[in-house]
Formats: sequence, C-alpha cells, structure tokens
Amino acid sequence: MADEKKAAKVYINGRLIGFHDSPKELTEELINARRTSRISHLINIAYHEDTNELYLNTDAGRVQRPLIVVQDGKSRLTEEHLRDLKSGKLAWLDLQKQGVIEYIDPEEEENLLIAVKPEKITKEHTHLEISPVVILSVISSMIPYLQHDMAGKALHGAKMFKQALGINGINYNLRTDTEGFLLHYPQKELVSSRTNRLIELEKRPQSQNFVVAILPFYGFNTMDALVLNKGSVERGLARSSYFRMYEGSENRYPGGQADKFEVPNEETIGYLKEDLYKNLGSDGLAEIESFADERSIVIGRTSPPRFLEEVSEFGVVKEKRRESSITTRKGKAGHVDSILITENEDSNRMVKLKIRSTMQPEAGDKVSSRHGQKGVIGGVFPEADMPFTADGIKPDLLLNPHSIPSRMTMGHLLEMLGGKAGAMAGETIDGTPFESMPINELYDMLKKHGFRHDGKEVFYDGVTGQRMEGEIFVGMCGYRRLFHMVVHKMQARARGPVQILTRQPTEGKEKEGGLRFGEMEGETLVGHGAAMLLHEKFIEDSDKAVELVCEKCGVIAIHDLIRNKKYCPICESSKVYPVEMSYGFKLLLDELKALGIMPKMNITDKV
Repeated sequence: MADEKKAAKVYINGRLIGFHDSPKELTEELINARRTSRISHLINIAYHEDTNELYLNTDAGRVQRPLIVVQDGKSRLTEEHLRDLKSGKLAWLDLQKQGVIEYIDPEEEENLLIAVKPEKITKEHTHLEISPVVILSVISSMIPYLQHDMAGKALHGAKMFKQALGINGINYNLRTDTEGFLLHYPQKELVSSRTNRLIELEKRPQSQNFVVAILPFYGFNTMDALVLNKGSVERGLARSSYFRMYEGSENRYPGGQADKFEVPNEETIGYLKEDLYKNLGSDGLAEIESFADERSIVIGRTSPPRFLEEVSEFGVVKEKRRESSITTRKGKAGHVDSILITENEDSNRMVKLKIRSTMQPEAGDKVSSRHGQKGVIGGVFPEADMPFTADGIKPDLLLNPHSIPSRMTMGHLLEMLGGKAGAMAGETIDGTPFESMPINELYDMLKKHGFRHDGKEVFYDGVTGQRMEGEIFVGMCGYRRLFHMVVHKMQARARGPVQILTRQPTEGKEKEGGLRFGEMEGETLVGHGAAMLLHEKFIEDSDKAVELVCEKCGVIAIHDLIRNKKYCPICESSKVYPVEMSYGFKLLLDELKALGIMPKMNITDKV
C-alpha cells in the first residue's frame, strides 16, 4: 500500500473509499473512459490539487450542463459534425458517445478553463461553450442585453418573470385555480432574446411595450416610484383580470342530515341582512355576471342544527337550520364569471364559483422591466399633463433618473434604444445575451428614421408648455405588470376582533387584524422619549386591562359581582386597588403561578 501522507484521497459521492499514488493519471484515465463510453456519461470526476483529493460524483440531483471538449487547443466539434447534424446523420447522443460533448457538474467545472467563443481557444483551454447563452438559465437568458447589467439586478429581473401577469393557459376560462390572473393585451417584446423564440414565450407573452422617458415628474416618481399616463391606462395599458375561486359542498352528517344549497329564510339561525342575499338565484347560487360586493354571499347554504331539537307536543320536530353560506373575501369584489357544479370525493354535490375582477393599474401597483428596475406606481396623471416631444409623443411611463447610475442596468438603456429602433423599423431586435445586435447598428437604424443616435429628444412640460432644459432619454421598453396589487394588500383597522388568550388584536389581513407594533418599533419610541405614545400603543391600543391588586399580598384580587365584594384570595383583605396593566402581563403572572412561582406586585400611589 502507498504512503498515505503522499497518496491522494479518493471519494465517491462524498465517502472516502481509498487512496491512490498518481491521482492525475487516474483522473485522465477516468475522463477518457467516460468520453469513450466505457463508463457512464453521468459520472463526474474532479481532482483538487490543493487538497490532493479526487472526487467522483454519481449521485442523483446534480445540475449538469453540456460543454464541447477541447483537445490540444482545438475543438472536437468539426464542420463535418455540424453538416451531419443538419442532415440528420448524427444526433445529440451520438456526439456524446463520440466524446465531442460531455456533461459537467459544478464540482468538475471548478478545474476547467472554458472558452466562450471558438476564436478565443488557446492551448490551456479544456472546453468550449456551445453558445455563450448556455452559461445562463432559461429565465436569465430571456433578459435582453444581460451582459451589460449588474449581476444582482439581472437576478432580480429573472425572479420577477415568475410574478408577471400574462396568459397562464389558453384554457383559463375553464380552470378552477384558487387564484388566477390574465393580462388583457399582452404584446410580443420589441427587443427579444433567442430563448423567447425557443420556448415560444412570444405565443404567450407576459409584457407590454411601454414608451419610457427617464425624467423626474414633480416628485411623484421619487426613488423607485413611477408615473403612468392616464390616457395609456384608459386605452388598456397594463389592464388585467383577477379570478378568485370559492367552493362549497353539501356535506352529509350522521343521522341522514345534510347541507343544502338554497336561499336561507328568515327563520334560519344566524340569518344575515336581506341585502346580502340579493345576488342569489332560486338554487342558492349567485347569478352569472351579477356583481358581488366584498363580504357578500355568493353561495347560499343552510346546515342542519348541531343538536337534535326537542319533540313538540304534537310529536313533530320542526327542524331549525343554521346559516352556513359562503361569502366573498374582503377587498375582492367582482362579477360572477362562471359556476361549476360537480361532485367531490365523498359523492356530495359541490359548487365552484369564480369571481372576476378587472384590475386597472393604480397608485401602489407594482411594475418591472426585465432588468430588475422594479417600482410601484406613484401616480396616474392625465395625458394633458404629461411631458411631450416635439413630434407630440407622450410617454406611457416616467422613470426616475436616479434609478440607473447606482444600479448599473445598462441593459435597460440599451433595450430602450433597441425598442425605439425596432418600433421605427417594424422589426424585432435581437437582444440575446453575449450575441445581441451591436449598438452601432441600433445607432444607424435610429439615424435612418430621423432620430438622434443617442436616443435623446427635446421635451416640453405638459403642465406649463415650456421647453425643458437639456435632452431627455426616451425609448421603448418591455415592462411587466406583477401580481402585487395594492387592493389586495391594503389593511387598516380602528377596532376589531381580539385573540381570546391574550386579548391582543388578531393578526393578518383576512382576520381584520392590526398591524404589529413590535419590540423594535417600541424601542424607537423609547429612543425618542415619547413615553405617552409608547403607553398608547402598548396598552391603550392593545390589551388594556384594569385588575384589582391586594396592597398587602401584591397578588391579583377577586371582584365577586354577585355579592358585590372585592377581596384578596390569600389574606381576604378588602384593601384592594384597581391597577391599569396590559392583559398580556396579567397572563404572564398566571403562567408563572402555574409553574409554581408566586409573583407579587408592589403597589404605591401615583406620584
């Protein structure tokens, strides 16, 4: 056996299986065996010279990507291979079997030198990219001119592809998803990427081409806010539908009783206001295309009583049914779009009812470009007040100039330039990362159509009519409306339900909860010395309680309402005084008692 200090450790899937004298030769041998199909194509071999360790990975779940093999400074993929691929003589798997292409995992990739383009290959290179776009994921490669963006912002932009509204499926009117969104007028982007065409995103677009000007507007697009043109919004810009599904079933209970879809009558236990039932038809279901307000009933239903009634003197039981109708959620009013009547897994009748709301962009809604330039709408202003160019062009969206330098999203500016050129030429501009249309070509296209090559134009203020100083950069950019809408997030309350245990306000929008003023927020008030506001937030607005406390024992006293007597449970003294406290504190005292700890309060007069 070799000297263990000099021999390299050999690991398979992270488990040490032995030592080897010449790890470099072993690595080469294993890689050649993989390229000649003597061992599986899925095995990855990585030798780490610094730690003298050889790792072999064969386990599932590794991310692998294909690369072209480079040997002695030459790519193994020849013109002959390409001809055979085009004619159909060769397939992808044949290239893999011949060792022209191999799949590499992140661990093996650490030790490779990969050329981005064939002309960049040197003697040191081990592999070549099939296309520079393959470096990126499917979603990242859909961002045009990505190579000019900061990595962090490109990542932001890629994350928001998943939040964009578009056409989620052409059967959206038949689907019964809990929530659904539909962009009314999606457009194919003027600046596109090859990936968009390959995955056929252009057949199901999720963007609209906005005319964007980079300039401030009376402080309404401060920081990340954006200003929209009301005229564009009225013409359908970023307009969408929101679908919400409500379902109910006629459940069966022991004893042959069952729920029933119907319009509850006034004798029903828990009968609500008559107005709430106005949308229901004779079958207890809301009429199609009727407007359902928030918290109004869309599925009328009654349930049998929880306990059997007593028999009347005539030996007849008149069943009093309970109200168990289904109402729309708070802040989600809309029209009844469709109703599906079917059966559930227990063979009970089930109804699925879809509510449709038209969502017009408003202040507080979120939009984003593909370069991570996200923001909320700060205002929607009349078309007459929007700035305009000498040709009378009014932008759909005004972006704050401060959004660009710190984020370094040059791809956003190039897309605006490309969009403008593409709109004038009537063609799609190729913005594929690393292989995009050269900027000089965009300059020429703009000059040809009578525009300045740098995308800047003279603007006039729509409010005063005066010419603006300096030139404004303006162009076309693909913007996406995201599903974060202000009507679904708005939350406010004055008074409302409280939790039974702590008597503090409930949590969450659906439960009509309060906004939590937490420990950190409380510390800010302490820092400002705002003692009265601290008291108001933590006591008055939360769980204020007045409890009697014994002066002698310092424990919570008893108020016997029947005998109208206040006394201490320990010493039975009547020297008990009301003390204002948080109910949460009183609960803490009770919990300490349950642990066998006797907390006592020292009460003195207020100074």
